[in-house]
Amino acid sequence: MASLVESGWQYLVTHFSDFQLACIGSFLLHESVFFLSGLPFIYLERQGFLTKYKIQAKNNTPAAQGKCITRLLLYHFCVNLPLMMASYPVFTAMGMRSSFPLPSWKEVSAQILFYFIIEDFVFYWGHRILHSKWLYKNVHSVHHEYATPFGLTSEYAHPAEILFLGFATIVGPALTGPHLITLWLWMVLRVLETVEAHCGYHFPWSLSNFLPLYGGADFHDYHHRLLYTKSGNYSSTFVYMDWIFGTDKGYRRLKSLKETSELKQT
Repeated sequence: MASLVESGWQYLVTHFSDFQLACIGSFLLHESVFFLSGLPFIYLERQGFLTKYKIQAKNNTPAAQGKCITRLLLYHFCVNLPLMMASYPVFTAMGMRSSFPLPSWKEVSAQILFYFIIEDFVFYWGHRILHSKWLYKNVHSVHHEYATPFGLTSEYAHPAEILFLGFATIVGPALTGPHLITLWLWMVLRVLETVEAHCGYHFPWSLSNFLPLYGGADFHDYHHRLLYTKSGNYSSTFVYMDWIFGTDKGYRRLKSLKETSELKQT
């Protein structure tokens, strides 16, 4: 496996420059993972498949789904790509590299764990601030246009929010100056997580059923259903920040009532 990764990476660094890999390569990888993981949930919703696992009964119209995709492509090409290109000098100055040797799996794992921890902390406070009255009305309400989220709505947001909360994702890598392969792995994991959190389905195989403190779709769907400035459930991947500051009380109370009702029916 290691030799296969090294052979593939050797091909990339031989045929493409650092700038091309870090900017264009990162953008293409992001778009591929994002749309390939998010589009199937539109298909499920339109065809009515696996409805017993759907969290909300309401469905989005094809027009609403099409609007989301159109806006996403606009934001990605006009905001995300220029941002990646503009931040390249910063990341290289902080130590990002694409050359050999590749980092060990221990180094990669430690850095990814650090990124999740710091991203959860920064995202929680940034997201909570966005739910203040003025910012919610003028910025964050764009993301909440979809009270019934589906995978692709995870990145449907005001350009100012993309920049604001995007900082939470890049601050960890900016501090550690990782190898590009580590940055790519972090990006893939983060995209898959946020798409899953917005997918609108809670499956028996969902990570939140097995991984302690992992939020997942059920946790974040509650946040979208309320549409209020103080809806709670502000966390990104893991939910410990909401638990510490008590901003998940409404969700936990509702979940407890639901579980009690199900027990009475059995």
